Amino acid sequence: MDIDDKIQSYIAEHEKFNELLSALREIIKKYPFEEMLKWGMPTYVYDKRNLIGIGAFKNHVALWFFQGALLQDKDHILHNAQETKTKAMRQVHFKDINEINESVINKYLQETIENQNNGLAVLKSKPVKKAVLPHELSNYLKEHASLSDYFFRLTPGRQKEYAAYIASAKREQTKSDRLKKITPLIKKGKGLNDKYKRD
Repeated sequence: MDIDDKIQSYIAEHEKFNELLSALREIIKKYPFEEMLKWGMPTYVYDKRNLIGIGAFKNHVALWFFQGALLQDKDHILHNAQETKTKAMRQVHFKDINEINESVINKYLQETIENQNNGLAVLKSKPVKKAVLPHELSNYLKEHASLSDYFFRLTPGRQKEYAAYIASAKREQTKSDRLKKITPLIKKGKGLNDKYKRD
């Protein structure tokens, strides 16, 4: 079964929205997207990036713009289905074929392609791993609450520098001396290796 047959099969499975899905598909196919089936739904790729998708749900059909956050949305048709989770994707909902405004959708598709051609993209930010603190540093911060406040305002990278500095000391006395040494630096909001870094 080729991709066209697979898409046709997907549309046929959603009898309630056959006409609506087909209409959106025909609009999208006027543009130089590669049509694929991803996540079980029709997805449209341009320049190796997933940019458009359509999908049928219980009460509506969604038209996805994977990089929709970059669109100007002058017609105010886009919305974010998951405000706290979705950074880039935006979507439009349709319940009836009469809700489709082809000229408006064309503008958004054209802008999507232009943005990709210009190298614009909302990239996923990598989760920042918290520093694993050696127990000596952890206990020291618990004993000095005000210092703890300063420490956890530091960037994760600076926190890791201090954690590694304390953990690398082999003798308890050395650890204690290092804790005293780093205290004023932490209070100034500085990292252990800041003096070696270029602006």
